[in-house]
Amino acid sequence: MFKQLLINAVAFLVISYLVPGVRISSLETLLVVAVVYGLVNMLLKPLLILLTLPINIMTLGLFTFVINAIILLLVARIVPGFMIAGWWTALIAAVLMAIVNMFLGQLK
Repeated sequence: MFKQLLINAVAFLVISYLVPGVRISSLETLLVVAVVYGLVNMLLKPLLILLTLPINIMTLGLFTFVINAIILLLVARIVPGFMIAGWWTALIAAVLMAIVNMFLGQLK
């Protein structure tokens, strides 16, 4: 759990530097965003994937990026100091989040 929290924090840090429309105001905000993202991902993502299963199957899983973008926008609404400029920015951030998680998740 702590490892995933750390990976999410690093991923959000990378995203905030690479994507112009993503802004994190402080280190404390970064940690809060990582925790809230982890909780929302744990509680809401399985339900969203289940509800969108037919479209997810038709798109061969690519719709999961849309679900992740929705979750990122939700976290941006919940956490003050975390801002995402718009829908396309959230989608780009979701793709980068998956890439960073893939690379960092393989570290032991």
